[in-house]
Amino acid sequence: MAVSMAAAAGRLRRAIRRSPPWGSPSRRPLSSEPPPAQATAVRDAFLNFFRDRHGHRLVPSASVRPRGDPSLLFVNAGMNQFKPIFLGTVNPRSEMAGFRRVANSQKCVRAGGRHSDLEDVGRDLSHHTFFEMLGNWAFGGEYFKEEACSMAWELLTQVYGIPQDRLWVSYFGGDPKAGLDPDLESRDIWLRLGVPASHVLSFGPQENFWEMGDAGPCGPCTEIHYDLAGRVGAPQLVELWNLVFIQHNREADGSLQPLPQQHVDTGMGLERLVAVLQGARSTYDTDLFSPLLNAIHQGCGAPPYLGRVGAADEGRTDMAYRVVADHIRTLSVCIADGVYPGMSGAPLVLRRILRRAVRFSTEVLRAPPGFLGSLVPIVVETLGDAYPELQKNSAQITNLVSEDEAAFLASLQRGRRIIDRTLRRLGPSEPFPAEVAWSLSLSGNLGLPLDLLELMLEEKGVQLDSAGLARLAQEEAQHRSRQAEPVQEQGLQLNVHALGELQRRGVPPTDDSPKYSYSLRPSGGYEFGTCEAQVLQLYAEDGTAVASVGKGQRCGLLLDKTNFYAEQGGQASDRGYLVRVGQEDVLFPVARAQVCGGFILHEAVAPEGLKVGDQVQLHVDEAWRLGCMEKHTATHLLSWALRQALGPGTEQRGSHLNPERLRFDVATQAPLTPKQLRAVEGAVQDAVGQDEPVYMEDVALARTARVPGLRSLDEVYPDPVRVVSVGVPVARALDPASQAALQTSVELCCGTHLLRTGAIGDLVIVGERQLTKGTTRLLAVTGEQAQQAREVGQSLAQEVEAATERLSRGNQDVVAAQRLSKDMGRLTDAVDTAVMPQWQRRELQAALKVLQRRANAAARKLELRQVRGGSARVRAAAAGTL
Repeated sequence: MAVSMAAAAGRLRRAIRRSPPWGSPSRRPLSSEPPPAQATAVRDAFLNFFRDRHGHRLVPSASVRPRGDPSLLFVNAGMNQFKPIFLGTVNPRSEMAGFRRVANSQKCVRAGGRHSDLEDVGRDLSHHTFFEMLGNWAFGGEYFKEEACSMAWELLTQVYGIPQDRLWVSYFGGDPKAGLDPDLESRDIWLRLGVPASHVLSFGPQENFWEMGDAGPCGPCTEIHYDLAGRVGAPQLVELWNLVFIQHNREADGSLQPLPQQHVDTGMGLERLVAVLQGARSTYDTDLFSPLLNAIHQGCGAPPYLGRVGAADEGRTDMAYRVVADHIRTLSVCIADGVYPGMSGAPLVLRRILRRAVRFSTEVLRAPPGFLGSLVPIVVETLGDAYPELQKNSAQITNLVSEDEAAFLASLQRGRRIIDRTLRRLGPSEPFPAEVAWSLSLSGNLGLPLDLLELMLEEKGVQLDSAGLARLAQEEAQHRSRQAEPVQEQGLQLNVHALGELQRRGVPPTDDSPKYSYSLRPSGGYEFGTCEAQVLQLYAEDGTAVASVGKGQRCGLLLDKTNFYAEQGGQASDRGYLVRVGQEDVLFPVARAQVCGGFILHEAVAPEGLKVGDQVQLHVDEAWRLGCMEKHTATHLLSWALRQALGPGTEQRGSHLNPERLRFDVATQAPLTPKQLRAVEGAVQDAVGQDEPVYMEDVALARTARVPGLRSLDEVYPDPVRVVSVGVPVARALDPASQAALQTSVELCCGTHLLRTGAIGDLVIVGERQLTKGTTRLLAVTGEQAQQAREVGQSLAQEVEAATERLSRGNQDVVAAQRLSKDMGRLTDAVDTAVMPQWQRRELQAALKVLQRRANAAARKLELRQVRGGSARVRAAAAGTL
């Protein structure tokens, strides 16, 4: 018995650690009699089983955008929304606090972060970026191992009709190093349910012990596997269902302590289950994907999908089918849940996914322009009944996908030419230059995802200079960290002699009016124009005027006109690139633009020679510019809201903004109270929610002299001067009789702004400190970052409320009281450092200060009682021996 079990364990271990061999020739359908169940019916059967037979409450899928959990880019497991229950931080008065047994189908995305399948999608038959996780949970000991295993076995064998001899199970075999015994209880349950002993095998902590993170709830798990081979030869196993029994807590010191309450957390991938029930070769051959694959075939005219992988997939046609089908599902679900392609965090990952899909659809499948958006209705038809938000937002998803596809196609075409041109210049074994790759990437100018760029090079048999790329990424990270608290960087400058020479030659100041040349598309996106200009003068790195520059040389370019915003007025400089007219496949990255005496100097690195007189075309980094526009308009609203909250005499002392965050210095007699901070945010939210138009107009400086409420700083303004007015046309705002400037934001400003306030999304003040006596510095974020900050604040507030509840119940156990005191300290550290609303931080800090004192006092009281009790027992024992 022991020998055969060991041999079987070895076979199973090898099978489990292989990728699911969906394409194995031994793969057979389950049965030829009943027709294969549709995916919708499989999902419904799961939910109905747990609701109707076992009294579970059905809860909706959470959004794929994590609520209050900055550790995740996307929701990647069914248990994510229930973490407060596992951690004991659930608000005791919330609906979730009453959950005992629940079930659902959770939308999950695994792309970016630690758990990412993005680079593997398409290469094999099993990986997806979006998938559905079927799960059932029991909280607080509602049921445990016996019931969980029995329910799972009943569903798989009786409801879904999977033959019992095709199922294998594994359980936790113990970990002597951690002092954990084998989970023999689970083993015995499976044997009693009728699983053959040869199909019940043990594994160590790597396979069968689940942990939420480095610290926190954890426990053994038991997994149910399906044998694809069907008793023909060695087993070919694919995991179907993971049942986790949360019964321990991993402490900060690494030790394990038993949890006061036990929980069950299970997860089964719908796509994999459907493939098994439909007898499909892979998840891509199920009715979750076949409508999309058929639509791709009809829309592109590519050869039909055959499910090939590796060398057999000539031209990577089938890989492209899988990439496009998977990615359009992910894009549709994410956009429906409010995650849009962007420039950082989850939005940046989504942008990579969209651009990867566009590249495969156009270059491999030869899809016509706009094709990707045409697939959205297929996704809605397939998933819309289960997730109604897809039906509700179908038109918006299609528009966003189509717009980004059109923008990326132009970049992709140019990027392809640059790659081909660069490759012609490389030696036989020379790696692709990191500088060129960086300029092509999402971090550079054209917005090609790096993984996509590597794939394009891999197809041509060329290696990328990864070390050089890592160096550039590190430099970019350092640059961004400096911008969070900006210091004056010394870039290329025009000194007094250079400026005097330009004036002597009669060179006119740079015409930068094209920086205001942008418009709103009907869908709400922005369209930025390009600008053609002539090189008037070049400067070497030491500031010397030169007639030409060579390859690799850092230089300054003076042009007759530009659409780049030069850093001034607290707004960060634009960045982007320029190309020579007639040679669009050579990009000159522009790191920044500075204004010097009316002349705008563009700082660039020349990949090739450039000379005075050359005609160039300039392209701003649109995502960077849009981020600056959002923050600048938000800064104006913040300034106005501060005057509303603190009084009309409130003065701005300075500001700085970039796409990441904004900084605002304001004159105050005392620190802002939490109530004032909240009122300021509320006023900005109102203006954003009304999606008011933003009016901009150049007017004679004299017209702005005596307008009540008009904001201007202690600066020298040009004449004419630009006026930015929110919600009120400039002419009416400047009418002294209208008093409009007292009711809304009206400022003199040369910056670039949104055309409507709604694109800000939200504003949250996340930091506040006294710079000097009478001056307060505020830090704020907008959009997706602001939403995340609010969710983090809400999550921490629930933890504080739960801790208050624990403390109010009292405790007679010294260890538990000490743990509560430590938890208060941990929670205080989390509140101190989290990116969250500052008003909420201050309130929670005050509450935690009181709670910490009470918790410490309670722990000391119990410790003293324990010491006294021990002393009394010693005295009694001593008296008994006399």
